[in-house]
Amino acid sequence: MENNRRDFIKKTFLGTAALSIGGVLPGFSAKSYSNIAGANERINVAMMGVNARGFALANNFSGLKNCKIIYVSDVDTRAAEKCIASVEKIAGERPKTAPDFRKALEDKDLDALVVATPDHWHAPAALIAMKAGKNVYLEKPCSHNPYEGEMLVEAAKKYGKVLQMGNQRRSWPNVIKAIEEIKSGAIGKPYFGKSWYTNKRPSIGIGQEASVPDWLNWDLWQGPAPRKTFKNNYVHYNWHWFWHWGTGEALNNGTHMMDILRWGMGVDYPINVSSNGGRFHYKDDWETPDTQVISMDFKEGLSMTWEGRSCNARNIEGSSVGAMFYGEKGSLLITGGNGYTLYDLDGKEIRKIEDKEKIDPRNSASPAQQLDALHIQNFFDAISKGAPLRSDIDSGHKSTLLVQLGNIAQRVGRSLEINPENGHIIKDKEASKLWSREYEKGWEMKL
Repeated sequence: MENNRRDFIKKTFLGTAALSIGGVLPGFSAKSYSNIAGANERINVAMMGVNARGFALANNFSGLKNCKIIYVSDVDTRAAEKCIASVEKIAGERPKTAPDFRKALEDKDLDALVVATPDHWHAPAALIAMKAGKNVYLEKPCSHNPYEGEMLVEAAKKYGKVLQMGNQRRSWPNVIKAIEEIKSGAIGKPYFGKSWYTNKRPSIGIGQEASVPDWLNWDLWQGPAPRKTFKNNYVHYNWHWFWHWGTGEALNNGTHMMDILRWGMGVDYPINVSSNGGRFHYKDDWETPDTQVISMDFKEGLSMTWEGRSCNARNIEGSSVGAMFYGEKGSLLITGGNGYTLYDLDGKEIRKIEDKEKIDPRNSASPAQQLDALHIQNFFDAISKGAPLRSDIDSGHKSTLLVQLGNIAQRVGRSLEINPENGHIIKDKEASKLWSREYEKGWEMKL
């Protein structure tokens, strides 16, 4: 039975196949075929990390007819219970709980793991899943450090699994159209791109050592990261601002917009990277910058910047998040929604494409559920039909690396010279030490 189901998944969807050989059977609509297909070729998924973004993803995945969530894994029992109840309400079927995601991976019926954990877990979890023969939908950033990103690229090749990074704008129709405009010469040759994210986040205070809550498995939460004593300002969201687990605003939100710039400009690795900024607004435990400008040059003769402001919500170009391309004939603006605006060299608006779908870029959990479903369906199509991924791991790693290099430049306090062939840091031993990290014994990443 299992082999039959897997064979079916590898073929085209039933509804598509039926239509391709002469339409639907008498008395059945295309929608009826879709429902029948959904019962037979659904992709079985496990959700890992369901407190915030993972909870939103679980709701999105469970609402798709060709998906069945069969496991929910979280080290927070409250988050797991909430997610399981929500999935059951949406899909009508109750997933099992697997506090340790590795138990879910033992199930031969499981097809894919969705990883929406803290950043230090992203790459290790994806690698473990691929080694177990599972496909992976991996939230951005794909890795905590550059070494892990390179490991994932090699692992995807070695194990032959589908690995999609969750930079969902790669699947938004009008964003795709905007990139096509750039590549068709609408603004001439692009030579400079700027991207940004703004917000007004509160202080995280000074953490105090405390007893681990009874709902939290602190040891498994730390996983591959060397052990630290629990403090009351780590969990859940504040881990973003500690280098030990997080990657700051640059990877938290900068990954999305720098990916758009790299995509539109058609470049891979820079030749130099610098960063300016720091933690200015509050005196607390926050380690990563709350204000940061990353700049980089490419051998193709163009430059990019990313500006992140975590504690001042003043918009740029009328939006809290965005990417602007400047070219020889004009400019093109992509903000937080599924749209873009084209300008001439005088700044006059030539064309504006908008979407009625309301999007909140500052919503950390679910800014654009319906649009993000397109990215999820692309992941499913890659598994079931062999369709090309809109954000494969090679592309995802290159975009993640851009902001990782910015963070390394920030931490060592100087510009970095980069090998444009592979993105590696040149002639800087101190900076190169940050290419990887130390792991808790037994949790080292190995192919």
